[in-house]
Amino acid sequence: MESVDLLITHASELLTLKGPKKPRIREQMKNLGIIKNGSLAIKDGQIVDVGRNLRYKPETTLDAAGKLVMPGFVDPHTHVVFAGSREFELDLKLAGVPYMEILRRGGGIFYTVEKTRKASPTQLLVQSKKRLDTMLRHGTTSCEAKTGYGLDVENELKLLKVQKKLQGSHPMELVSTFLGAHAIPEQMDGDDYVQTILHEMLPKTKGLARFCDVFCEKGVFTVEQTRKILEAGKQYGLVPKIHADEIVNTGGATLAAEVGAISADHLLRSSEAGLQAMARNHVTGVLLPGTPFCMMMQRYAPARKIIGLGVPVALGTDLNPNCWTENMQLIIQLACLNMKMTPAEAITAATFNAACAIGVNNRVGSLEKGKQADLLILDCPSHQFLPYHFGVNLVETVIKKGEIF
Repeated sequence: MESVDLLITHASELLTLKGPKKPRIREQMKNLGIIKNGSLAIKDGQIVDVGRNLRYKPETTLDAAGKLVMPGFVDPHTHVVFAGSREFELDLKLAGVPYMEILRRGGGIFYTVEKTRKASPTQLLVQSKKRLDTMLRHGTTSCEAKTGYGLDVENELKLLKVQKKLQGSHPMELVSTFLGAHAIPEQMDGDDYVQTILHEMLPKTKGLARFCDVFCEKGVFTVEQTRKILEAGKQYGLVPKIHADEIVNTGGATLAAEVGAISADHLLRSSEAGLQAMARNHVTGVLLPGTPFCMMMQRYAPARKIIGLGVPVALGTDLNPNCWTENMQLIIQLACLNMKMTPAEAITAATFNAACAIGVNNRVGSLEKGKQADLLILDCPSHQFLPYHFGVNLVETVIKKGEIF
């Protein structure tokens, strides 16, 4: 009998997410590849077998009777490396003070930029590691990490280098995104700052980032500025991403399709034409229900419409000082309760499609032979229970590259 490192047995439901190798759309998002009374074998950090009643000689056995086994969550949109917190803004928000007024009173993104600039690389490393630890405990095994709280050459590079250190020192797998175009620095002209990004920042991202992102929004970066930055990023090997149409419809979804972005994120106000363009060009829509939730907005991204148009949908936390959650379980719950996604769709969006949104679906996001052994055992009898029982951590065991956490 063949030896393996770990054998998981008797799962009430084992969600393989086996299916097409590209992002899932429409009805495909409901197919979780469920195996009842499922088993899974792991050796040398990889999945070697998936099925029922597997017969191996394991070094360790985990009985998952009555439990849900599924791929580790992939968080495709975070701003995990930052310093400072802004809990003082909550009373202002509750009193109805608009964001621009909060900004004028010393809050908002520029408060975070100030704190992040002052923080040493070691301080940022320690704070970010703590957040990643929390994410791992709640079942996230891979994530994207954006810069964007430096807004000058020195500090944007500092954030990229901190992310690089985290990639080498934390069990979580990080994929880095350069987001120097997160905001226009105070007392600086927008076009001048774009030139700084193009000629001083982008050339220094080599070996430090995989993606280039821009906050394309009214009052921040225009469509043409965004296009210019993303096209320049391609010259340095950076794949485009866009913060698109969060507050107003700027045409960000259309631009994402035109520049060949791997994802367009937020999409609360995107036009139907823009979403159709994304669908035609296979651009993944990353929806972030935690953001309108914590900002007490009445509007969420129209997930049912987006899915119906054939856009592959992923889910992310948008972890940042203004949306501080490390918990993808909560995001799945919000997607179901506030965006009317089914549990199966939300799970697909938080695993395989999320992996597609950051280009790691060749090794994570589904439980298939030959893939990396990133998976979870949850205290759930079925996948429907995940959004049903909210407000607690349902993850009982995290397995990352075959190692139990």
